[in-house]
Amino acid sequence: MAGRIAKELEEARRWEGARDVRPLDGNVRRWGGLLLPNNPPYNTGAFRFELTFSPNHPLEPPRATLRTPIYHPSVDPEGRVCQPLTAHAHWEHTTRAIQVLQDLLLQLDSPDPGRVLRPDVARELQERPEEFRRRAEEHTRLHAEPRPEPRT
Repeated sequence: MAGRIAKELEEARRWEGARDVRPLDGNVRRWGGLLLPNNPPYNTGAFRFELTFSPNHPLEPPRATLRTPIYHPSVDPEGRVCQPLTAHAHWEHTTRAIQVLQDLLLQLDSPDPGRVLRPDVARELQERPEEFRRRAEEHTRLHAEPRPEPRT
């Protein structure tokens, strides 16, 4: 299935929601790149991600990890992401890698307190949204990478 993954890598490279998508260490089963959120509080930065494919892909889902620290209810401090799309119970072998990345970007753009890995942050988002936004913006300012120039 390395052929399918290579084809999907080319599709991901053309997608506007990410930049610098490439195999890590020459391994087509391990990608890295930058996600570019569209909405506050994360849209002032770029977030490094890693997408890892099992040897059984597409029968098993890939694993998405954020390598850039982010203040988000669905991402734990180690960068693991609560992403139901890639849970074994929901995974469909026809799902493409670009769909996994699009789902991840949607999660960053619209934090969902129902997808929780950090209950304290989810509670803050629900009960004190202005405080959540302030902390997320500050965290983004401190940790996110600069956004690349728009493609021409």
